[in-house]
Amino acid sequence: MTMSGWSETWTWFDGAWHEGNPPIMGPRTHAAWLGSSVFDGARYFEGTMPDIEPHCQRVNDSALALGLIPTLDVGTIVDLTREGVQKFSSEKQIYIKPMYWSETDGPGIITPDPQSTRFCLCLFDAPMAPKDAAAAITLSPFRRPTMECMPVNAKAGCLYPNNARAMTEAKARGFDNAVVLDLLGNVAELTTANIFMAKDGNVHTPAANGTFLNGITRQRVIKLLRDTGTRVYERTLGYQEFLDADEIFSTGNYNKVSAVKRIETRDLQPGPVWARARELYWDFAHA
Repeated sequence: MTMSGWSETWTWFDGAWHEGNPPIMGPRTHAAWLGSSVFDGARYFEGTMPDIEPHCQRVNDSALALGLIPTLDVGTIVDLTREGVQKFSSEKQIYIKPMYWSETDGPGIITPDPQSTRFCLCLFDAPMAPKDAAAAITLSPFRRPTMECMPVNAKAGCLYPNNARAMTEAKARGFDNAVVLDLLGNVAELTTANIFMAKDGNVHTPAANGTFLNGITRQRVIKLLRDTGTRVYERTLGYQEFLDADEIFSTGNYNKVSAVKRIETRDLQPGPVWARARELYWDFAHA
């Protein structure tokens, strides 16, 4: 961490790179007080930026879903990212965060003004968890919203306080993460990642039903596993099925493919399906 408390950070904003955490929002900024912000998360590690184009496309799609106007095309965001990672030493593991937000209020105050959409690209040093890191998980009392409740078709900042309270509650009980159900009581995701289970050599993961983010890493791992002969079922899953699983693992941008070592009081071993999924993803990233 730097003296300011932030890890090494570079942010492109208004045509220039700024070091540290530049002040780009004020108390009247619509996003700061009414939540009209979207972002995406990609990764640079070991000289690779896997699926950088889909991540940049998704931030533009998220902006449209929240009523904002994307101001940069995908190619420009990718080019800025390639420029920005050169500011870090090559061994750093960098989080890549393009963002859009509304600067001013629209008609009726609570609505954003799409014409005031701003953009920044924030890159910061964020070490990934070691390969052998594994999480203990529990069931959260909180649930994922539906499209009728929240803009779940966007990677929107306003969605994350709900996941944060689920994480906080789980950590208070001694766990690392929590399984969040949808409003019908089916498994949706972990608070920070998409969730998978293995049973009898087959892989199962919640069907993308519009209540949780259909992660880019999730989609990539499903394809990699299927292309190499593993059966992957996207379907409705109950929590009991995870309690009875042979293996549980997760996919997400922050740590890519991670194992689960315990669910409630039941210990699990990171198994061969998780190991294969991680190996396939690392091979893809370096291809």
